Amino acid sequence: MEQNSQRPDAQREQPAAAPPGELPASDRAARRAVTVFPLLVVAAGAVGLLWPAHFTGWAPAVPWLLGVVMFTMGLTLTPPDFTAVARRPWAVGLGLVAHYVIMPGLGWLIATVLDLPPQLAAGVILVGCAPSGTASNVVTFLARGDVALSVSVATVSTVLAPLITPALTLLLAGQFLAVDAGGMVTDILKTVLLPVVAGLLVRLVAGRFVDRLLRALPWLSAATVAVIVLVVVSGSAPAIKEAAAPVLLAVVLHNGLGLALGHAAGRLARLGGPASRAMAFEVGMQNSGLAASLATAHFSPAAALPAAVFSVWHNVSGAVVAAWMARRR
Repeated sequence: MEQNSQRPDAQREQPAAAPPGELPASDRAARRAVTVFPLLVVAAGAVGLLWPAHFTGWAPAVPWLLGVVMFTMGLTLTPPDFTAVARRPWAVGLGLVAHYVIMPGLGWLIATVLDLPPQLAAGVILVGCAPSGTASNVVTFLARGDVALSVSVATVSTVLAPLITPALTLLLAGQFLAVDAGGMVTDILKTVLLPVVAGLLVRLVAGRFVDRLLRALPWLSAATVAVIVLVVVSGSAPAIKEAAAPVLLAVVLHNGLGLALGHAAGRLARLGGPASRAMAFEVGMQNSGLAASLATAHFSPAAALPAAVFSVWHNVSGAVVAAWMARRR
């Protein structure tokens, strides 16, 4: 699952300048949220694993919870996020191609090489076919990467998800399980695109009011995603105990190779250091909340297990890699 952290607006106008040497308040809130978030998700997962019976019947709430996360993402968007795409079509296009080629391909390859059971294989592939994770914007900022490029790729990959995610899932996971691509299109429109658009419209209409809430948005999103993890883990607790090792191995490989290949793609395209760091996180970090919701609705709780593990791991690995990149720079 994916945290929709408030993106650092380091490359936009700020309502009020921060003192020299300090981050704007919304940026500091985002950094705290992305640091605390993995711990919150681990705690939620532990509760769901230890006391699954207490959350029986909560699964239907997952799409609504994901809608809340995506609505908060829409609240953080502004028109410059979209005009930035037109100014850098080559870089954004490369990011989209790398994201929707590398991660789905890695998901299929890892599921095949590890000979995962059909439900788990479909879950790993579905994570790979999901759009970019919004927490990647904050991690890019912490790594001193190109935040504007990160925001552009994450936004466009989310907008295109209703078309691309179901088609790729059908192509790559269809050999493991039956895939209802049409149903996925409808679900992604309802739980992702419409909430994002609604949040964007609210920001346009009531921007000053929303600006006062920016500090709270990362925490609202983090808490909501933690509840999604709680529900997904509790629904697949028996499968977790049986398949914890292969799923963790698959997730670590998927995320690690995605980060490395994303960075390599930026270097090969000669985008420069900051843009290459942004590419690493836009490729390697996924909207695993969407993957978990789709897996639960269209496959089984077991298929949502890779997304639940990915949601914890990619935030931990992303923060660690960002710190390493910032120090190395």
